Amino acid sequence: MSIKQMIDNGFRGNIYVVRDGKILCESVTGFSDLPNEIPNSIETKFASASAGKVFVAVGILQLIERGKIRFDDTLRMLSDIPLNNIDKDVTVRQLLTHTSGVPDYFDESVMDEYEELWTDYPNYKIRHNNDLLPLFINKPMMYPKGEKFQYNNSGYVLLAMIIENVTGMYFDQYLKNNVFDVCGMNSTGYYELDKLPAKCANNYIYCNDTNDYRTNIFSVDAKGTGAGGAFITVRDIVGFWTNLLEGNLISKALVSDMLSKQSGDGADPEEGYYGYGMWIIDNPNGKDLAYFQGCDPGVSFISEYNPNNGIISVLVSNYGDNVWREMRKIRDLLY
Repeated sequence: MSIKQMIDNGFRGNIYVVRDGKILCESVTGFSDLPNEIPNSIETKFASASAGKVFVAVGILQLIERGKIRFDDTLRMLSDIPLNNIDKDVTVRQLLTHTSGVPDYFDESVMDEYEELWTDYPNYKIRHNNDLLPLFINKPMMYPKGEKFQYNNSGYVLLAMIIENVTGMYFDQYLKNNVFDVCGMNSTGYYELDKLPAKCANNYIYCNDTNDYRTNIFSVDAKGTGAGGAFITVRDIVGFWTNLLEGNLISKALVSDMLSKQSGDGADPEEGYYGYGMWIIDNPNGKDLAYFQGCDPGVSFISEYNPNNGIISVLVSNYGDNVWREMRKIRDLLY
C-alpha cells in the first residue's frame, strides 16, 4: 500500500515525504481559495501556527554559538521591558525548553480556543512581539522557574524579543537573513493577513450553525510572532531540515542537542519530551524521532525527521484537518 492510498480521502492540504532527496509521496488536495475553487499547489504557502517556534530556537542557538548570548543568561540581562511579576532570573535555556514558568498568554491547560484571546483585545493589533505583552506581562508566574515542563507560547515571544534586542533587527528579518535565505526557503516568511503575497492559502473554519466555512482572519494574530505564524511551503520545510542536519545553520553538535530530550517526563508517547524548538518521540529501538508542529483555528501542521531511515515528512492543512492521524499512518507504513 502506498502513502497516498492510506491518506484519508477527506484530507485537504499538502503532504510531502522524502528520503535522501527522493520523493516518496507528493500529495496536493483541497482549495487555497474555497469560494473561487482555486486549488492548492505544491507551491502554495500555508500558515504553520506554532511550528515557527523551531525557527526562533535556531535563531537563539545561532546567537549562542556566535557568543552573543549564553544558555544561562537571564531575562534580567537580556530584556529591556518591565517584567513586573515575572522572575527576572528565568534563563534562555528555560525559555527554550518550556520550563520557565512565565505566564502564558494562551495557556492551553485552561483555554480551549485561541479565538478567546480576542474577545477584549482585537487580533488586528498583533503585528509585533511587543503587541502581545498586554496579554501576559501583568500576570503572575505559573510556577517557579525550572520546576517542570509546560508548553508555553509567551516564552518564545520573549525569545524573539531577545533576538531583536541583541541584533537590533525585527526577529522575522533576522530569521530571513540567517535561516530562510541560507536554506533557500524563498517562499517562507511572516506575512500580515491583510497584506498576503501571492500563492498564500486562506485558512478555513467549519461553522456547524451555518454548515459552511469562514476564514480565520479574525481568529489569529494579524502577523506571526515568536510564538508562531510563519507561512511555509512543504518543499521549503524539507530545505530547512536538510540544511539544519548538514550543519549549515548551527553546528552538528548543537543540532544533536536540539534533537535530544531536554525537558518533559515522557508521560505522553508523542508529546512527552522536548528538545530545543522540537518535540521528541522516545524510540527504544533506535534513535529518537524529532518533529515540530502547529495548530491554530483552520491551521494544522506537522513535520518529522526519522534519523534511523532518513525520512522527512511534512503535512499541512488549511482546513485544520488531522495531520497527526495521517502522520501516524506514515510511521506505521515506513518506520
